Amino acid sequence: MRLPVRRALEVCPVEVAVSVLGGTWKLTLVKHLLEGPRRFNELGRLVPLANTKTLTRQLRELEEDGILTRTVHDQVPPRVDYQLTDRGRGLAPLVREMNDWGAGFSAEIEGTDAP
Repeated sequence: MRLPVRRALEVCPVEVAVSVLGGTWKLTLVKHLLEGPRRFNELGRLVPLANTKTLTRQLRELEEDGILTRTVHDQVPPRVDYQLTDRGRGLAPLVREMNDWGAGFSAEIEGTDAP
């Protein structure tokens, strides 16, 4: 278990969730993986603002925290698939709620003159 998660365990369950899911693009990656296994480059296309280094780091952290698995297939060219674990699939209701809230917030903001 990563140190930030261990520390969060001493504070509050909300902090544990933030520690596991609070990285750049993590929830977006989980959202896309809820649709099924994805390859690294496919995830990169789905999250075009994420650079390769950040994408790799976030996927590794999600794997270390038991949210997804990484499967390397023995073939040429190499193929790596990512898919959610049962723990990761358990995030589906949370991700859906956050997606819906974000869509509503975006629509509300776009309807105003706010910067």
